[in-house]
Amino acid sequence: MAERLKLIVAYDGAPFSGWQSQPNGNGIQDHLEKAFTKILGESVRVHGAGRTDAGVHALAQVAHADLPKRRYTAERWTKALNGLLPLTIRVMRCRFVSGSFHARFSAKGKIYRYRILNADVVSPLENGRVWHVREPLDCATMAAAAKLFIGRHDFRCFAANRGAPSDDTTRTMRNIRVRGSGSLISVEFDGEGFLYKMARLITGALVEAASGEASLRDIGHRLTGIDRLNSSSRLVAPAAGLFLIRVRY
Repeated sequence: MAERLKLIVAYDGAPFSGWQSQPNGNGIQDHLEKAFTKILGESVRVHGAGRTDAGVHALAQVAHADLPKRRYTAERWTKALNGLLPLTIRVMRCRFVSGSFHARFSAKGKIYRYRILNADVVSPLENGRVWHVREPLDCATMAAAAKLFIGRHDFRCFAANRGAPSDDTTRTMRNIRVRGSGSLISVEFDGEGFLYKMARLITGALVEAASGEASLRDIGHRLTGIDRLNSSSRLVAPAAGLFLIRVRY
C-alpha cells in the first residue's frame, strides 16, 4: 500500500520556471520528482498546495507524494531529497500522513508576503528579494488602500489569465497588513485562495495609491467593477518580492 509523505519545501524562485512542472524540466515540481525517481527507481508524482510563478519564492510550500513503500523514515527522506536537490530548493521537513490529506484540496488558505524597498539604493543582499521603488511611498495611504480588499470580493480586475479567463474570480481576503520598518515595507496577505498574479496586482495598486498615482476611490472602483481597466493599464509588482509564507490546513 502506498504511503503518503507530506513535505514542507522552501526555495529561491529566481532560477526556476515556477512551481508547476514545465516542458523545460525546470519547475520546482520537476526537480522534486527527479529526486524521488533517482532514489526509488520509479516515477513519483508530487502534488503542491498551489502554483507559484517564475521568480516567486517560498518559505513553506506544502506538497505530498505517494510512495510505493515506506523505504525510509521521514527524517531520512528529508536528508535523501536534499542530497539530490539544488541548493536553492530545500525540503525543510517531512512526515507521513493519512491518505485523506491532500496538499492542494485540504488547504484552507495561504499567507503571502510582499517586500518593497523604498530607497535610492538596494543592498546586493536584497537583490532579487524585493521590489525596488525609488519614488516616496506613503505607508499610511498604502494601509488604507489595503483595507479595501479585506472581505469577500470579485477580484477579476486583480487577476491575470493563464490563457483562459477563470470561471470564478470571487475570493475571501481575511486580512492584509502593511508594515514599514525604515525603508522596507512588507505587505502580508492572508486569504482563502489567490488567483493568478492576484497578490502582485493588488500590491501594484497599493503602490499606485501610496505614490499618488491612484486614489482610494480609483482602486475601489476597480474592485467593485465600476472601472474595469484592461490588463495593459494595471501595475503588476515584480515576482522577486513575493514569498509564500504559509499554507493553512
